[in-house]
Amino acid sequence: MNTIQLFEELYYKEEELNTQAPPSYCCLSTVGLDAYPNSRFVALKAIVNGSFVITGTLNSRKGKELEKNSKAALSFWWTATQVQIRIQGDVLEIPKTEAEAYFELRSRDAKIVSSIFEQGKPIQSIVHLKKHFEERKKELVNTDIACPENWGGIAVRPSRIEFMKFKKNRLHERMLHYKKEDHWVKVILQP
Repeated sequence: MNTIQLFEELYYKEEELNTQAPPSYCCLSTVGLDAYPNSRFVALKAIVNGSFVITGTLNSRKGKELEKNSKAALSFWWTATQVQIRIQGDVLEIPKTEAEAYFELRSRDAKIVSSIFEQGKPIQSIVHLKKHFEERKKELVNTDIACPENWGGIAVRPSRIEFMKFKKNRLHERMLHYKKEDHWVKVILQP
């Protein structure tokens, strides 16, 4: 079984067992514009050609950070299977047509939020935020929500993936897979 197949097998097992949270939730870490690490939770959309696809606004803080430094990490923690997966890799922007296809899969409310708000920008208050959303929602009834210009996606092309199965006795099973030329090398790590 190759590295990506192993990830998918573990993903589907977690999806089957975990009724609380989908396994697609993960932590995306970037190098901040101020050189500090910066992390936030996002949702994995797909694995395409061995790369992990995330979508969102590209003029957001994470988009600007990735534009400056195209390296990122993804971390998954799956409670049902007690598995942690850490991925490091290079980031490429996905084609706009693919990003638009992912946008179409979003809920109507999520589309409205993405089209009217500038992610991470200050706003007067939560009350103002909710009012603005409700007003725009009413205005947009029976209207298709177009994919915003700043919407896009990234693909994290992994160079390292570490799988760790937690054990009660603390003898965690750790396996590092790293890319060497065009193939994956596997190394067992101490807990």
